[in-house]
Amino acid sequence: MPLTRDYKETINERAQSDPEFANGLLNEALTLFINGEPEVARIILRDLVNSTIGFETLAKETNKPNKSIQRMLSAKGNPTMDSLSQVFNALRHRLNVKLTVHTVDA
Repeated sequence: MPLTRDYKETINERAQSDPEFANGLLNEALTLFINGEPEVARIILRDLVNSTIGFETLAKETNKPNKSIQRMLSAKGNPTMDSLSQVFNALRHRLNVKLTVHTVDA
C-alpha cells in the first residue's frame, strides 16, 4: 500500500467536501494574481476548476472552447483579463461567494 498519493487527488476530494477549503483556494488564486504570481495562481485555478465546476461546464458558462480554457489555466497560459474575469465570476457563482479586495499596509 503506497504511503503517499497524488496531491491533486487530495485537493480534489477536499475542495468537493469542504466549501471553506474551496473558498480558500479561490481567495489564494486571486491574491496571487494581484501580487504578481500569475503562474501559481493559474495552477490553483486549474485545480479548483477540476474539483468544482469542471472544464466542460466552465466552457459553456464562459462561451469559450474547453481546450482554450485548459491552455489558459496552465502554468504557461496567457489569459486575457476578460477571460480571467469570466473564470473568477463562474467560480464565484459556483461556490456562492462574494469577492472583495482589501489593501493592507506593507
